[in-house]
Amino acid sequence: MSMKQKYLTAEQINRLKKSATTASLTLAISLCLLKTFGAFYTGSLAVLSSMIDSLTDIGASLITVIAVRFSSQEESYSFRYGYGKAESISALVQAAFIAGSGIFVMYDGINRLIYPRPIEQTTVGILIMIIALVSTLGLIAFQRYVTKLTDSKAIEADSAHYMVDVMTNLSIILSLCIVSWFGISWFDSVTAIGISGYLLYNAYKIAAESIKTLMDAELSPEIRKDIKRIVLSSPFAKGIHDLRTHDLGGKYMFEFHLELDGDLPLSAAHDMTEMVEDNIWEVYPNAVIIIHQDPVGIEEDRLDTKLKKTHQKKKKS
Repeated sequence: MSMKQKYLTAEQINRLKKSATTASLTLAISLCLLKTFGAFYTGSLAVLSSMIDSLTDIGASLITVIAVRFSSQEESYSFRYGYGKAESISALVQAAFIAGSGIFVMYDGINRLIYPRPIEQTTVGILIMIIALVSTLGLIAFQRYVTKLTDSKAIEADSAHYMVDVMTNLSIILSLCIVSWFGISWFDSVTAIGISGYLLYNAYKIAAESIKTLMDAELSPEIRKDIKRIVLSSPFAKGIHDLRTHDLGGKYMFEFHLELDGDLPLSAAHDMTEMVEDNIWEVYPNAVIIIHQDPVGIEEDRLDTKLKKTHQKKKKS
């Protein structure tokens, strides 16, 4: 979670998210109209493939707008962990959009190789793609700024999607230049097929990250080590075990057993536990923290022990 996030209120975070989604949707619609003109005017399959990608951007951006508004709602009786994972669902749908456009572009690219068609007015196509490239870079810069401050999964996925657009725009500009200078028309189709392969790869990466969040995968080893360091920095903490972590969608959840002196009064153990929580919140603001107090040295069936045994069995088999 971004350290800068603790300096922003929930209202400020939501306002930033909404600004980013509005900018994304506006750009997607504008570029789709511009590229539609360019595709029909030049006859370039590479420009057409970029137009189709912008068309999917519109759908993806609409989904992101809905997801961000939904995920910004406060916790309710039915959803006591909040609605943050709506952004991961949005990212998963975006991956499907990207994969679909990739398959469509690949099909057209192969078909154009078999049945080639001439490309005209390449200068106009190049100009259109340069405008698209500069506009997209501006949007990505803004999205990354918002993501850094808000840790929004949906906006992060949308930014990754537009980063693919940057790659495709650069490829298309190169393709149109080669067709214009050397008359190699088939290079346009090859570029389109290469773009489609990159789209499919990017869809896989976005989907994999979204599924990890939805399936409550553990956070990175660095974050787990950080939590243990924070807990054990308190002089009264005798140990920590059975640490479980996951992303609720924009905020983290930490659950663990805190080992304390077994002779402590309940009120003292409670106060110490609250001190540990406060130390964690200093580094991970808005985190959800669940701590179970254990007397140090107690014998019990621990999750850490079970996982270690399971891991050893898998290694042997």
